[in-house]
Amino acid sequence: MPVAETTRLDAAWFRRRFHESEPRHSAPAVIPVTQGDGLLLNPGTTLRAAAVLVPVIDRPEGLTVLLTQRTEHLKNHPGQISFPGGRSEPGDADPAATALREAMEEIALDPSTVEILGSLSEYTTVSGYRVVPVVGIVAPPTGLRSDPNEVAEIFEVPLAHLLDPQNHQRNTMLFGGVERQYYAIPYKLHYIWGATAGMLMNLYIRLCS
Repeated sequence: MPVAETTRLDAAWFRRRFHESEPRHSAPAVIPVTQGDGLLLNPGTTLRAAAVLVPVIDRPEGLTVLLTQRTEHLKNHPGQISFPGGRSEPGDADPAATALREAMEEIALDPSTVEILGSLSEYTTVSGYRVVPVVGIVAPPTGLRSDPNEVAEIFEVPLAHLLDPQNHQRNTMLFGGVERQYYAIPYKLHYIWGATAGMLMNLYIRLCS
């Protein structure tokens, strides 16, 4: 379901499509492409609540999605591409509060620059988290700086690239002796895969269904 070439991928279009696809009594909900395989690979696991921010940057030349590369020494998903986010804390009012707090801690993203639109379907990870992806439109950020303990790099990917089906891959790997299927969306030298790619696939189906 590619986006028509004549479609202008600006903030107004993004807001409209995101809200048009919200579950309503009068219309069926958009079925997510994937909800993760954390429970399948680790049956009986008690999942911990977490949230990530899916920051859609409203740049004049077109929308982009901000991503980070995790440092190599982290216990969970070292070196992988991810959204800013993390575990929910007792003081967080909701997943959006978790996502904004973590984005501020990890990359110094000012919460006042983020317009929260809503969230995507929960995603369960093999590391034992039940993640809520919180989607927000962000004014072009200034003064971003990474927490060197968690973030090795901050970069952006054009939304048009992420929504192009020609860039979507579905691959397999062995995990603990079990064959696992996962999504990937490569971009230049970055290999976006696993949970992050799965959430981006859910964003794709939400916007393009």
